[in-house]
Amino acid sequence: MARHPSPPQALVDRLRAICLDLPEAVEEAAWTGTRWCVAHKNFAHVVMIADGWPPAYAKATASDGPLCVLTFRTPRAAAQIGRLARAPYFLPRWWPDIAGMTLDDRTEWDDVERHVIDSYCALAPRKLARLVVDRR
Repeated sequence: MARHPSPPQALVDRLRAICLDLPEAVEEAAWTGTRWCVAHKNFAHVVMIADGWPPAYAKATASDGPLCVLTFRTPRAAAQIGRLARAPYFLPRWWPDIAGMTLDDRTEWDDVERHVIDSYCALAPRKLARLVVDRR
């Protein structure tokens, strides 16, 4: 079985700091990469694309890699947010409310944090989302 590369540890560590600061967020190894969940719902997932694998991600980004990407949920249909259709963003078509962005040296981490928090709030039970909104 071929071994696929993991996302760079420094990027995973940076995402971990953002995600695990959210109430009841849990980190777990995903089928590839790492994901963070609340109430068993995935609000952030970091994946490394290499040699066209995983194919759904390679197709969504129009890149065979190497490329590290983060997917997250949006509070409304991603297609309604025009800037999510331009680099560094991409729109996978798995769910209408999912978007992604490439992570590299040019990444704006304030944007990453905002997207991750919005994603968390879109999926978290209301009482948990309220805790996050109240502390913003």
